[in-house]
Amino acid sequence: MKRFHVHMHVSDLDQSIAFYSKLFAAQPARIEQDYAKWMLEDPRLNFAISTRGHQPGLDHLGFQVDGADELAELKGRAQAADMALLDEGATTCCYARSEKHWVTDPQGVAWEHFHTLGSIPLFNEAEAANAAPAAACCPTGAPSAPEPGKAACCGPTATSPSKCC
Repeated sequence: MKRFHVHMHVSDLDQSIAFYSKLFAAQPARIEQDYAKWMLEDPRLNFAISTRGHQPGLDHLGFQVDGADELAELKGRAQAADMALLDEGATTCCYARSEKHWVTDPQGVAWEHFHTLGSIPLFNEAEAANAAPAAACCPTGAPSAPEPGKAACCGPTATSPSKCC
């Protein structure tokens, strides 16, 4: 079964956790120094916020799936529709180990399709290995809001599935 995913950048994590906890009538399932995530059942929603973005607002949308077969179905749909696709495969991002791919809509909004395989103690392992903080999940995850004329970071463009990070 699919779960809708929304990732937002926020400027004040504590203030945003308080707001969304009241809005959802639920506490986050995970809180880190720069990140919080709610796993809601009604509606089925994976809602994440982080302070890692360039500016507050929408980072990306997506679908979290329960298994490899559902992920393959979403990938097949994207390929059949001739969408540019960035296949990251196995990766780490947002304190999780996942299998994922990305597509970008005509407005430049990145869509992440992913199957979470487990939890990790770091935002992403590549960033920790390089000891340089990334703006979002780049280079192995969530796209950042695109600059005018550029594709969303780490998501595919309409013409080529390349990373900008």
